[in-house]
Amino acid sequence: MAILNPAIPGDQPQTPFHDLDHYLSIPRVSGLTLSPDGSRLVTTVSTLNGKGTEFATALWELDPAGQRHARRITRSAKGEAGAAFAANGDVYFTSARPDPDSPDEDPVNALWLLPADGGEARVVLNRPGGVARVLTARGADAAFVTAEVLAGSTDEEDDARRRKARKDNKVSAILHSEYPVRYWDADLGPGQPRIFAVEPGEDKGPGKPTTVDAAAPLVLRNLTPGAGPRLREAETVASPDGRTIYTSLTKPLARTDSRSVLVAVDVASGSMTVLLDHEGMSYFPGPVSPDGRTLVVVSESDSTPRQAPEVKLHLLDVTNPADGTARLQPLAPDWDRWAKPAAWLPDGSAILATADDDGASPLFRISVPASAAEVSVSRVTQDAAAYTDVVVSPDGRAAYALRSSYAFPPEAVRIDLATGETTRLPAPAERPVCPGSLQRIAATARDGSRVPAYLALPGEASAGSPAPLLLWIHGGPLASWNAWTWRWNPWLLTALGYAVLLPDPALSTGYGQAYIQRGWGAWGKAPFTDLMAVTDAAVERPDIDASRTAAMGGSFGGYMANWVAGQTDRFDAVVTHASLWALDQFGPTTDASQYWLKEMTEEMALENSPHLHVEKISTPMLVIHGDKDYRVPIGEGLRLWYELLSKSQLAADADGQTAHRFLYFPDENHWVLQPQHAKVWYQVVESFLAKNVLGEDVALPPELGL
Repeated sequence: MAILNPAIPGDQPQTPFHDLDHYLSIPRVSGLTLSPDGSRLVTTVSTLNGKGTEFATALWELDPAGQRHARRITRSAKGEAGAAFAANGDVYFTSARPDPDSPDEDPVNALWLLPADGGEARVVLNRPGGVARVLTARGADAAFVTAEVLAGSTDEEDDARRRKARKDNKVSAILHSEYPVRYWDADLGPGQPRIFAVEPGEDKGPGKPTTVDAAAPLVLRNLTPGAGPRLREAETVASPDGRTIYTSLTKPLARTDSRSVLVAVDVASGSMTVLLDHEGMSYFPGPVSPDGRTLVVVSESDSTPRQAPEVKLHLLDVTNPADGTARLQPLAPDWDRWAKPAAWLPDGSAILATADDDGASPLFRISVPASAAEVSVSRVTQDAAAYTDVVVSPDGRAAYALRSSYAFPPEAVRIDLATGETTRLPAPAERPVCPGSLQRIAATARDGSRVPAYLALPGEASAGSPAPLLLWIHGGPLASWNAWTWRWNPWLLTALGYAVLLPDPALSTGYGQAYIQRGWGAWGKAPFTDLMAVTDAAVERPDIDASRTAAMGGSFGGYMANWVAGQTDRFDAVVTHASLWALDQFGPTTDASQYWLKEMTEEMALENSPHLHVEKISTPMLVIHGDKDYRVPIGEGLRLWYELLSKSQLAADADGQTAHRFLYFPDENHWVLQPQHAKVWYQVVESFLAKNVLGEDVALPPELGL
């Protein structure tokens, strides 16, 4: 069997997935932006630093025509990200690398500019609180940033003084008056996000001799001074003329509930107008039409314990801000998919969108005629791949996007919008070779529903040499196995000889609203029986060894792994990462209790809670949790570990020994992102599975000190 690290470090592994150091060294592409004239694409590439302890990012330029090689355009130890083209072709980006003109200042995430005609990047705006994101208008010389200010600050100078006082006095305390207080792995506050217009400032030394590239410093004008914490996690777009910002805004409700309303911010005056605010509904802005008259709107209905949310597209006439609800026109109302609008065609005739669809996330074209009844949806890309970061050429003939699947990681492609043909552009790195093959299989659920899955098979699997099976359950649960993932990568386990089953049970997206509703509020029912049905279908194959199986999952997948462990002893091992264990405890302690408490009643939570079945668990379990996980707080992992050792059928013996294991990361979040810890994660999983599924001993990483 293959191992994740070769015995001799200098040996070349069969594929990058046969060695974790090689795997972590694969360059990772994310984000895509197109210059206004369509001649330049810019993406972000992450690579492992020399110590192997973090990923460094850099901007790369790609040739939309596919003729020239990709070339790196930024380089620093701190990295660069968030590229956005200005109307004149300059590239804005954010970076925490030191400012050469202020080498003694502590570096923070500042706004940098790379001139369109070449030359060195320079800092154009720096502030003690840093810059989060840059946004530009497509058709005007207008740029905006989102950045945090301390709630009591009156202006930028006052904000700088307050931040210095907190830093000098080593104060980290935060006084809250609203909910929530945490998000994923971040403590919220004391900073609050604002939207700023980026504008020319005054020349501090007018008349002094200087070089020809000298420019007046840029300054920020706060467009949302009274927003409070309402812009946290907001989705924001700018109109093509740069005169209006459209953004979601959190509206607090009674009993810590909330929803998102849609507002328009007039850039000239800073005035804010609420466009859409309706009970039981949240609204988010999509792209603005080329003429600036129409905004795509995404609506999401509030869930209830009995009803899953519904996500719909609309068109909103924004020429008259009053009475927004009356001007909200449904877009493709009968299309049973949760779409993500990406861009308008330049002539305004259609909108490009992506949506999960049967194990893929294709690009779709939604026509925009005068009559809503005539709106049609057509699939542009035909391959089983997932498309993101879609941008459109100025002539409307092509789109560019990042494409991935379980056969290859994200890569930039050109899409012919007339034919749907996709062409891979010259990339910053070659595709890694995967150690096996990918197949699509399906089972039939108890209610007759089709339960699809991907099956990643090692190359040596055959009837004469069947592979052990690893059931890997996705998180979400409103998600789908349809795109490459660096964190939950099946090929690392396939390289070890396992067949990895990636199913989409009830609650998964890409199969219609009814498929989601099948499992709503009943996580332990249809999702569980779907998983067992597709596992049954997989082990019937002659190239799968039904006598050697394991189950694993993270987040909701971890919940399902816990539920599986308490419902069946068919698996030889269960790995549960960042998992929900006691649903009555989880609800009030997660970072977003307001959503959870609308999803299940107290009775439903108990009915579906894995902790009530701990006495039936007879399968060795590997529990993994990070202390900085606020979405599934560490209390879930701690309670699961204690109850496994005190109540399960493999409880600790008189010497304190047990077959269960607990891998704990004091400084990791929901995903375990630091490269050295991701490496330990896979090594411990490999060792645990080898012992309990294969009956083999694989050494644990020496860094654990055991």
